[in-house]
Amino acid sequence: MSHNPFGKRAVLNTVIGVFGASMLLGAPQTFAEGASTQVLEEQIRLLEQQLQSIRGELDKVKSDTVIHEQKVDQKLRAVASEEKREHKEHEIEHAAHKHMLFFRGGFAHSDHLRNGVSIQSAVAPIGMQDRAGKDAWYVGAGFDFSLTNDAWGIMPGTSVFAELMFEYKQYSNKVKGNVLANSPTLLAPDAPLNPNNVTVSQFTLTAAPKIKFMEGSKFRPWIIPAGLAIHVISPPSESITVLEPGVMFGVGADYNIWKSMYVGADARYHLAGKIDGVDVSGFTVGGYLGIGF
Repeated sequence: MSHNPFGKRAVLNTVIGVFGASMLLGAPQTFAEGASTQVLEEQIRLLEQQLQSIRGELDKVKSDTVIHEQKVDQKLRAVASEEKREHKEHEIEHAAHKHMLFFRGGFAHSDHLRNGVSIQSAVAPIGMQDRAGKDAWYVGAGFDFSLTNDAWGIMPGTSVFAELMFEYKQYSNKVKGNVLANSPTLLAPDAPLNPNNVTVSQFTLTAAPKIKFMEGSKFRPWIIPAGLAIHVISPPSESITVLEPGVMFGVGADYNIWKSMYVGADARYHLAGKIDGVDVSGFTVGGYLGIGF
């Protein structure tokens, strides 16, 4: 049950004031009536006793007030200590899981159709001149390595990671091959048109800086301003070229769902020049599952 020491003090002060006023008002009448000195001394003694009793009550109120304030202060200190402990535990857990291993998957689209040595070809325009469409699916994986949590003191709350990632795209595995992908090859005498299925795919390896915002939050958006990408194409170009460099740009966000588990979504664009008739420029969009470590 809560006590209001300040209310008690107000009541006691009122009692003292009323009592003192009544004594002062009654004193002239007493003298007027010719009260004896003995009666007056008895009244003064009674007044002193009452004042001592009131003083005792005031001291008790003051003591209760001090005890109440001490209890409130202890509770405030306990709450502040608990909040500080929880914040410290969060910082320790976050620091322990600042790196991430992630697995990706989703949809890919190429800006250009693909030619190649064993599919549609101007070098060997014999047999089926087929090629895959522009759409593909992709899977991949990578990891983020933390470099700084405040952009080296420039932007507090902004982390910079080094991302290394690879992905595999498949446009089709049923593209009909040309003269070089025919059983037997159409270069043989009287060979029938019997094209093999050719898988049109692409492997990409990237290295890029990743800037994540809202350090300390469960939800963290990020961007990749620019990164290096190396693409390996299959089938090769008509000049038997398999490697093509490019630049990657990206944007996304991840969310800490439980302990060191994360889910996220991203969109990336690959810009590549045309090498030996092949341009692999295009974008990917999908999701990923991350594990902090």
